[in-house]
Amino acid sequence: MKSSNHHFFVSLLLSRLADQMLLFLVPLVIYQLTGSVAWSGLAFFFETLPRFVAFPLCGQLCDRHRNDLLLRLGQRWRMATCVVAILGYLALPHVAWLIGLSAVVGVLSTQGVMAREMLLVQAFGSARYERLISHAQLFDQLGTVLGPVFAAALLAQLEWEVVVVVIALGFLLSDITVWRWQRVARPELPVPRSASPNGYRALLIAGRHLRTSPALPASIGLAMAVNLLLGTLLATAPAIVTGIQGHGEIYYGALQAGGALATVLVLLFTARSLIPADRLGLVAYTAMALGGLMVSVTAMSWLYALGFLLVVGFDKMFSVSIRSLRRRVIPPEDFGKTTGLVVMLNNLTQPLGGLIVSVTAGFWATGSILLAVALVMLVAGVLIVWCYRDHVLPSWNQQ
Repeated sequence: MKSSNHHFFVSLLLSRLADQMLLFLVPLVIYQLTGSVAWSGLAFFFETLPRFVAFPLCGQLCDRHRNDLLLRLGQRWRMATCVVAILGYLALPHVAWLIGLSAVVGVLSTQGVMAREMLLVQAFGSARYERLISHAQLFDQLGTVLGPVFAAALLAQLEWEVVVVVIALGFLLSDITVWRWQRVARPELPVPRSASPNGYRALLIAGRHLRTSPALPASIGLAMAVNLLLGTLLATAPAIVTGIQGHGEIYYGALQAGGALATVLVLLFTARSLIPADRLGLVAYTAMALGGLMVSVTAMSWLYALGFLLVVGFDKMFSVSIRSLRRRVIPPEDFGKTTGLVVMLNNLTQPLGGLIVSVTAGFWATGSILLAVALVMLVAGVLIVWCYRDHVLPSWNQQ
């Protein structure tokens, strides 16, 4: 990795750090202010839903405008939104300001994710794409892990309004770091097509790519299976660890930290590996399916913990493989709009996992639910890879 590009990844870390601090802070503060679980749940809903729904629209914007400028504008607007929300709350105290803050920053964060995805394709020349993605995932994961830790530490010392101002400064620093990357690396970006289709026409074009490129629906099917398992695991983990297994919050926190560490180690291996991306994806999918079978044995703490680490740790390796496949099959001029639609479809099953747990918990044991989801993932993966092996496993056909 060229030293001139380090600023890009530092900016990613700062942006994700600030974003995760806000994601941790808002539901917690709303609960502290209202004492209502309903208000806290509503805040979480408005934090997460816009992030998924906005992907197709943000992808369309990435096809029509320079992505470095979109990235910087998104970070400035996130900083401004934090400031406006605090001023609004001080003038007229109500949790609606915080809920609005969550919704707006959620959409702008999605725009930042899409712009960075496009820049990884456009701005790094001949650098190995899998290596770029692995570095990006690594910095993203570090921000995801450290964000709640920093937010909790600051909330213990400062008023929450001051912490939101600190978060705004984090977005500002991220923007300054992108500016520094622009000055030092001077990336050569393609001229955007301002006349590129948008709205309904753009969705039709993205849908056409899904119909004509067998690799895309295959990758969506695999990603939906992975996210179904991940969503079910995350929805049941607190109850299993602290209830069924009888461990305390410290043990659960250590398990979460272990998952984050496993992710970092897997990403470090992926960044340095010369194994083709499709084979990495197959390894990751198999490891996660095996982990899903392990966590279904909820009474055995050590086996559950090992399965948890496999599922969480190899999720990002699978993501590297899927993103590499998208870059290979989607035309550059339609990359934004198509990626936005694909990412939204990929993630729909993660909240579905939580819904499945909620609906079936009264009829099935938690371990049985996890076992059923793991078997669905395993069978779906075998069928999809077998039917689309020429498209999702190209390196196997080159031998």
